[in-house]
Amino acid sequence: MGRAFEFRKARKMKRWGQMAKTFTRIGKDIVMAIKAGGPDPELNSKLRAVIQNAKAANMPKDNIERAIKKATDKDTADYKEVVFEGYGPHGIAILVETATDNNNRTVANVRSYFSKCNGSLGTSGSVEFLFDHKSHFKIATPEMDLEELELELIDYGADEVFADDEGVIIYGDFVSFGSIQKALEDMKFEIISSGFERIPTLTKSLTEEQEADLEKLLEKLEEDDDVQNVYHTMG
Repeated sequence: MGRAFEFRKARKMKRWGQMAKTFTRIGKDIVMAIKAGGPDPELNSKLRAVIQNAKAANMPKDNIERAIKKATDKDTADYKEVVFEGYGPHGIAILVETATDNNNRTVANVRSYFSKCNGSLGTSGSVEFLFDHKSHFKIATPEMDLEELELELIDYGADEVFADDEGVIIYGDFVSFGSIQKALEDMKFEIISSGFERIPTLTKSLTEEQEADLEKLLEKLEEDDDVQNVYHTMG
């Protein structure tokens, strides 16, 4: 998964290239975390994770504090997480995660992107089975051996631990996010960022021309303010 992670990371860096859009999306994550568990990071593990991600994205402290304050305002709109599934051109499965305060708008926009790019929006469950839903963490490189760390974390749901240029990456089951987070915090490791990812179980190779067709759809989806993440099965 190491090389695959680097490929996904490169795509994600391209996607998050516009800093303002990155901060907007993190702001939505802050709102959803606070609405679900309150404004105190010490008592809200999901909010702690979002703040870590904000810092990893170089979001200024003032921006983070403003986002938290705004989220506690009862007049601030809540966001609902909605997942869309479908097929893009050349049979590539696509899964789109959104955070929206207007589901009708988001549905209409996502459907139009698929239609205009020779794709088709599917029903719930139509492509989700083609992806493994994983939790992941990046921590500062620990002093302990990675094999020893992996053995420590297996009991908490981790299934892969490897190093990259910036630290150590940990993958685990989607449902194990909370237990892995608590274990890392209890062991006093510095968590740089964390979150969830959908990893395709099978991929399909395309020609350069076919890839260009798919990229048109991916770009439209990724530019939409309601879209948080886009995953696909192109190899």
